[in-house]
Amino acid sequence: MRHQKAHRKLGRTSEHRMSMLRNLAVSLISSRDERIVTTLPKAKELRPFVERAITLSRRANNLKGEDSAPRVLHLRRQAAGFFHAGNMQHASMSGKRGQVPPPRTAGMAALKRLFDELGERYKDRPGGYTRIFKLGRRAGDNAELAIIELVGNQSEREALENAKKRRAGGSKKNKGSASETRGTSASGRGGVSKKASDKASELDKVSDKTSDEAAAPEAADEEK
Repeated sequence: MRHQKAHRKLGRTSEHRMSMLRNLAVSLISSRDERIVTTLPKAKELRPFVERAITLSRRANNLKGEDSAPRVLHLRRQAAGFFHAGNMQHASMSGKRGQVPPPRTAGMAALKRLFDELGERYKDRPGGYTRIFKLGRRAGDNAELAIIELVGNQSEREALENAKKRRAGGSKKNKGSASETRGTSASGRGGVSKKASDKASELDKVSDKTSDEAAAPEAADEEK
C-alpha cells in the first residue's frame, strides 16, 4: 500500500530534495521572465511547493484590520521556510583562497518580491498560479524537459496587449473599408445616372436632326 508516498523522490535524500526545491522556487520567483526550464518531474514537484508559498502571500495581502500586522508577520515567517535564507554560518567561514563568500540573500529577495508583488497580483485568484509546458526530450540523457512559469507574467501581459491592439486596428480598418465601399457605390450610382442623362441628351439631338432633315424636302416642294 502506498500510504504517505505521494511525492516523487527524484533520486535524492529528503534534505537534498528539499534544498533543490527551495533553489528552484527562488529561481522561479526571482526570474526576470518568471519562468525556468527544468525536467518534467522536477517541475511537477515544484508546482505545489511554490504555490503553497504564493497562497501564504495572498492571504497576507487580503488581511485587513488593526490586528493584521502580527498575522502578516506570521505568514511571512511561514513562507520563509520555502526559500533559502541568508546562510550567515557559511558566510563567516573562509572561502576559496581565504576569501569570505558573500551571504546568500537570493531567498530573502525572493520572499520580499513574493509578498510585495505576487501577493497583490494573485489576491483574487484562488490557486493555479503556475503552468507547465512540455518541451520534449533532452539530447544526451533523453530526459523530459518542461517550462514552469507564473501565470500573468510580463510576456503574457504584453501578448494580451498586442492582441487587443491588433483587434482594435482590425475593427478600425474594417469600418474604413466599409465607408469607402459605401462611397464608391454612391459615386458609381451617380456616374451611371450621369451617363444615362448624357446618352438621353445625345438621343434627343439625333432625333431633332433627323426631324429637321425630314422637314427640309417638304419645304423645298412647297416653294416649287
